Amino acid sequence: MKYGIIGTGNMGSMLTHAFISSGAVRANNIAIYNRTPAKAQELKNEFSELAIAPSIKELGNTSDIIFICVKPHHYEAVIEDLTLSSSQCLVSITSPVSVADLEKAVSSQVVRIVPSITNRAHAGVSLFTFGDNITEAFKKELLSTFEFFSKPVEIEEEHIRVASDIVSCGPAFLGFLIENMIDSAHKIGGISEDKATVLMEEMIIGLAALLDKKIYSFPELIKKVTVKGGVTGEGLVALEENIDDAFLAMYQATHYKHYRDKLSIKL
Repeated sequence: MKYGIIGTGNMGSMLTHAFISSGAVRANNIAIYNRTPAKAQELKNEFSELAIAPSIKELGNTSDIIFICVKPHHYEAVIEDLTLSSSQCLVSITSPVSVADLEKAVSSQVVRIVPSITNRAHAGVSLFTFGDNITEAFKKELLSTFEFFSKPVEIEEEHIRVASDIVSCGPAFLGFLIENMIDSAHKIGGISEDKATVLMEEMIIGLAALLDKKIYSFPELIKKVTVKGGVTGEGLVALEENIDDAFLAMYQATHYKHYRDKLSIKL
C-alpha cells in the first residue's frame, strides 16, 4: 500500500524514520508533504526514494493510507484540501481529534493511532482506536505495520487522554524528573553532571531490561532495593513527603488542555 504523511515535524519525521528503519514500509511507498518544503526535503535527503508531494490534495490522491501529523487546530484546513473515498484510510495521531468526529468529516475509513517517541527505537506502545467503518484489510495492514516498531494496543475513547499521557507524553515527563534527579545529585553529592548522566542512563537501561524480561514488577523492584533501615527507604520517605499530588496535578493539567483543544477544533 501507498502511505502518505502530512506534516514532517517531530512526530511525522519520527513515523517516517520508524516505517523505513524497521522495514515496515519501503521508502518508495511513502509520500510526504510539509507546508515548508525545506523540512520535507530534509527527510528526502536522508531517504532519497521518498516522494515529496506538491500539495495535500496530490498526496491524498496518490495514497491509500494518509497520516495527519499536524497540530489539532490545523486539522480543518488539511481536511478541506483532501478529497477522500471509502477505499482510503485517514489516520489521526492526536488525541483531541476523536474518531467519531473524523468519521463525520470525511468519506474515508478512519483510525486514530497515537505513537510514542520510543517507537523511533522500535520500542514502546502505539495506541489504536478504530472507526466503525474500518475494514479488516486496513485494520490488519496498520496493526502489522506498527508491530514492526511498537506494541499496538487498542484503547477506548474515554481513556485516550490518560493513556496518551503515559505512552506519548510519558518520556518527556520522566525525562524532566530524571534531569532534576541528575541536577540534584550534582548539587548535593558534587558529582559532575556528565558522569551522573552516564550513570543514570545505564541504570535506566538496566531497569528497562528487568521489566522487559519480566524479572520484577514495579512493586517488586521497590521491595528488592529497599532494605529495612537502609538509605533507599529514607529516600523514599523524602519523596513521599515532597511529591504530594504532583502527578494528580499533571494529569489534571493535561486533561484540561485536552478539553480546551477539543473545544477549539472544527472539522
